[in-house]
Amino acid sequence: MAMVEDTRPEHTYAEQTPRSKSWIEQAKKIMPGGITANIKHFAPYPIVMKKGCGAFITDVDNHQYVDYLLAYGALMLGHGHPEVKQAIDEMFADSGTLLFGAPHPLEVTFGHEIQQLYPSMERLRYTNSGTEATLLAMRIAQAYTNKKRIAKFEGHYHGGYNDVLYSVSPTLSEAGPADAPIPVKESKGMHVTDGEEPLILPFNNLTACERLLRAQQDSIAAVMIEPLQGGFIPATDTFIAGLRELTEELGIVLIFDEVKTGFRIRLGGAQEWYGVSPDLTTLGKVIGAGFPFGIVGGRKDIMEVTSPTTGSDVFDQSQSTFSRAKDVVFHSGTYNGHPLILAAGLKTVDVLKRDIKDVFARTDMLKDELEALFVRKGVPMKAVGIGSIFSVVLTEEDIFNYRDLQASDLQTRKLIDLHLLNEGIYTKPLNRYSLSTAHTEREVERTIAAYDRVLSRLFGG
Repeated sequence: MAMVEDTRPEHTYAEQTPRSKSWIEQAKKIMPGGITANIKHFAPYPIVMKKGCGAFITDVDNHQYVDYLLAYGALMLGHGHPEVKQAIDEMFADSGTLLFGAPHPLEVTFGHEIQQLYPSMERLRYTNSGTEATLLAMRIAQAYTNKKRIAKFEGHYHGGYNDVLYSVSPTLSEAGPADAPIPVKESKGMHVTDGEEPLILPFNNLTACERLLRAQQDSIAAVMIEPLQGGFIPATDTFIAGLRELTEELGIVLIFDEVKTGFRIRLGGAQEWYGVSPDLTTLGKVIGAGFPFGIVGGRKDIMEVTSPTTGSDVFDQSQSTFSRAKDVVFHSGTYNGHPLILAAGLKTVDVLKRDIKDVFARTDMLKDELEALFVRKGVPMKAVGIGSIFSVVLTEEDIFNYRDLQASDLQTRKLIDLHLLNEGIYTKPLNRYSLSTAHTEREVERTIAAYDRVLSRLFGG
């Protein structure tokens, strides 16, 4: 259905957010582009926030928004959950410090909890972010297999470092054939020797993946995958089961990057949903309760390559020919297993065990009502996702991969998103929607009403 008029939201946006605009201009004098993480930028300028409470955030111009970004999905209990705050306060009061820099009991308590929910994680290590977790998972796989190259999927994001910052959002003119994608660099400053780039695989195309992996099996250490691309486009059951069987046959480590999907589609993540056990798993976002945190875990025999009992530490100056740092995978970090974060994460798991079904039900309600509204307006749309994550995709076609998503009406989706910001519905334009335990029917109704006004403005009816 054609738009009624070329209704642009930028003027209203500028009228409503002058302090955000001023703040960004001042910030440009301190940070390149006024931003300390590129992902936080969007045109014409990002909204600057000052307060969060439950399902809502408030900007520096005192406008309140229903928050569906939730720190890119990290805040599954919403903002400022009282039980999490209490757990942090009690941990600080009991320990008397913010950090030990030494082992402490919560590392084991928390680890047991993770192993109950993710049985494939027979041994695990804590990191300080999801990006660190994927980086460590790759190093572990490379050490275990004694192979170097990584395979990843077109459209999948695993962190902003050279090894995997390829073909996340390539233009289709550069991306190569759909069944044999070409690695496309996504940043300046990436200088990688030809042949060391990751092998790019087509998501949800098992036949092509098998052909590409068999041809390169002697050099591929691991296949890293988001089981749901971008957190919302699901792998088919046949594809994920076939990929598991294929990687086992070829001696390639299968890594599930569940930084987005962990706890958000099931308590046990995508591996619970699919009934498939990867060799390694990375977690982050939700499990950190709003703090920087990550986990790598997997098969005992693979994870043991990080054990310091098998070799010297890189800082051990007493190394000899009988015990060398290079005999073990080095992994360290001053803040790994931070006690306050583990306390917050444990409480998050407790709350989700009690309330996660309500989050899923509320998400399904929002998806169903949105799809019904778009039908009434005569605008093609699918709410694509599982559990507590989905994205609004303007198409009549099924979405199986990055290229299918690119064929949808992304420009109109971005326009709708900017209008919704003016209506008090917050997510970064074109981003997925994440819900929390703090979202209720009231927020769903408020969101549907906002969408109704925006679609009526753009399409009539």
